[in-house]
Amino acid sequence: MSSSQASVPCTVMRGGTSKGLYFLADELPAERAVRDKFLLAAMGSPDPREIDGMGGGHPLTSKVAVVSASQRPGIDVDYLFLQVWPDRAEVSDSQNCGNILAGVAPFAIEKGLVAAHDGVTAVAIYMVNTNSKATVEVLTPGGLVEYAGDARIDGVPGTHAPIIINFEDVAGSSCGALLPTGNVVDVVNGVRVTCIDNGMPVVCLDAADFGVTGYESPAELEANTELKARVEEIRLQAGTLMNLGDVTTKTVPKMSLLAPARNGGLLSTRTFIPHRVHESIGVLGAVSVATACTLEGSVAAQIAGVHGAGENLEVAVEHPSGFFTVQMEMDNSSGAPVVLKSALLRTARLLMSGSVYVPRSAWESK
Repeated sequence: MSSSQASVPCTVMRGGTSKGLYFLADELPAERAVRDKFLLAAMGSPDPREIDGMGGGHPLTSKVAVVSASQRPGIDVDYLFLQVWPDRAEVSDSQNCGNILAGVAPFAIEKGLVAAHDGVTAVAIYMVNTNSKATVEVLTPGGLVEYAGDARIDGVPGTHAPIIINFEDVAGSSCGALLPTGNVVDVVNGVRVTCIDNGMPVVCLDAADFGVTGYESPAELEANTELKARVEEIRLQAGTLMNLGDVTTKTVPKMSLLAPARNGGLLSTRTFIPHRVHESIGVLGAVSVATACTLEGSVAAQIAGVHGAGENLEVAVEHPSGFFTVQMEMDNSSGAPVVLKSALLRTARLLMSGSVYVPRSAWESK
């Protein structure tokens, strides 16, 4: 290897409908600024194509998981998610990613951080970004991770082994409360919105309020400059209301345009993440939208036609490439809604394991 390049062990995995680089924390530079320069170079950012790195030229394929053995009681591994932006020299830790989370448990087992059982292995994961926990169940026959199976998720071709994610205590993990404004419905710029955080800060919007159907393709919505400007104006105001401060340069909150279901689900979504439109929907974004459906009078519940949802509800969230089913358990006995469980199915696959090579000049101090 040339002395002008440095190499770091790296694993490429698909997690849910995203793809990214997975690293052991102690194999990356310890100093944050240096680490971020390294990751930008590893992905080939900033460049819309990320042609000189491992990124795929899209936010969904320019992601990083940093994993380490945990010292926390009852936790197996710590997981830090980092979004590397293709179009600018920025690495963000302001949000979590439930899709990349789906690959963390298999990665931890493959790397020997967690001992696998014969059958199913449950991995307790501390999500550093949001100070919350998830327990992920992985099929491990004979003590080895199984990637083949009959589970299918929309947005990913073929079938794979199921990975079950149980989110625990994620309500308010970014904003401080499930309903950060204290209201089920707020009015921002004359538009009724539901601001919610069950693992991902999301603003639920009625697509009809913006003169669109909510069934447009991501490309059509991204080309609608007037719509994007209106959505962004609301996002900036909602960010303050949701205790997120100035969100001008932040990736949250996500903005989800909702419409009545038309493919057998409970409601349809088109989600700005926050400036591109998701080809499907993020895991935790879907969880937050599903949770909104359980809240009487919310924008989501009204569009879905849900009234008095009770304590158990299976929510099929439609998105541009299919649907996403979330199983919700709620406790409404105290008057204020309490989320007991948010569970869903994902799949993941190991794509490559080796080393990523990065020019030293791109990240090492001179």
